[in-house]
Amino acid sequence: MADLESQGSDVKFHLKQYNFQIENVPRLSCTDAKAEKLISNGLPVILTDTKLVSSALHWDLDYLSENMGEGDFTVFLSDTNKFMYFDDKKIENVKDFKQPTQMIEMKFPEFVTRLRSYKEGDKRLYMQQALNDTVGRRIVMDFLGFNWTWITEQQKKNKWGPLTSNLLLVGMDSNITPAHYDEQENFFAQIKGCKRFLLFDPSNFECLYPFPVYHPHDRQSQVDFDNPDSLRFPKFQDAKAFEAIVGPGDVLYLPMYWWHQVESVPGHGTVISVNFWYKAGPTEKVQYPLKAHQRVAMTRNIEKMIIQALNDPTEVAPFMQAMVLGRYT
Repeated sequence: MADLESQGSDVKFHLKQYNFQIENVPRLSCTDAKAEKLISNGLPVILTDTKLVSSALHWDLDYLSENMGEGDFTVFLSDTNKFMYFDDKKIENVKDFKQPTQMIEMKFPEFVTRLRSYKEGDKRLYMQQALNDTVGRRIVMDFLGFNWTWITEQQKKNKWGPLTSNLLLVGMDSNITPAHYDEQENFFAQIKGCKRFLLFDPSNFECLYPFPVYHPHDRQSQVDFDNPDSLRFPKFQDAKAFEAIVGPGDVLYLPMYWWHQVESVPGHGTVISVNFWYKAGPTEKVQYPLKAHQRVAMTRNIEKMIIQALNDPTEVAPFMQAMVLGRYT
C-alpha cells in the first residue's frame, strides 16, 4: 500500500469532514503481536501484508467482464450516491415505506457498459455478488489462490464459526453505504481503488439512533451524516469514530457489532473489494457489567420479544413508555 501511504494527505483532502471525534485505526503488519491482540479483543485493525487476495489484485473491469461467466449478478441502483439497504420482508411493517435502492439482476458485461457510460442524472450502480459456482473458471482459480491458510488460522485462533459468504463488491467512486452494523465477523479485503470506513464501537449505540428491529432499515442508523438533525438526534454529536482508509492489498478487520459507514474514495475510479464473513463463535460467558456489544445484543433480543408478544409494531412505543413513565423517570 505504498501508493496510498504516499498519497495519504491527498486522499484525505478529498474526503468530507464531520463534526464528531475521529481517531485513526492502527495500520500494522499481520505478523505484529499488537495486530493479533487487537483482533482477539474485537478491535479493528488494518493489516498491510496478509496477501489474502494477492491472486486477485489484477482484477479490473476488463478482466472481470471476460471471466465472471454468463450468470446473472446482483446490482443495486440508486438515484443518489447513497446505497441504504433494506429488508424487503419487513416492508409491510412500515406504512408508505419508500425503497431507497432497487435490486436487479444483469450480466457482468452489461454492468460494465452501464458503469462506463454513466453520466450525471443516471442511476448509480453498485454490484454485490457472492463468489460461488456461478463465476467463471479463471475467477475460481484466482479465488483458490487466496491466502486461505492465514485466514483459516485467524478463524480457529479466535474461535469463530464457519465462513458464511465471500461477497464481491464492485462500485463507482463516491458511493456511500450509510452507517450500520453487522452480526458477523468480517475481514474486508481491498482489491482496486480505495475505501474509507468510519467505524464506531458498540458503545455508540444510543448516539447513532438505530431504526427499530421491525423496520426494513433494521441495524442502520437513522442519522444522515451529511445533514444530521440535532433536534431529533442530539446525542449524535457525542459519537466517537475511528477512520480506516484501505487500498489494494489492505485487509480491514471489522468486528461484529461495530457500526461502519463506507465510502468509495473519490478520484480513484472503479472500486473493487471482497469481504469474508464469519459467524460468531460459541456464546461467550456473560460477565457483568455487560460489554457494549452484549448490551446491543440484549437490547435487540428484548425488542424482538416485545414485538412478537404484542404482534403489532405500532404498539411497541406506547408499551415501552407505559413501562418507563412514572417508574424509571
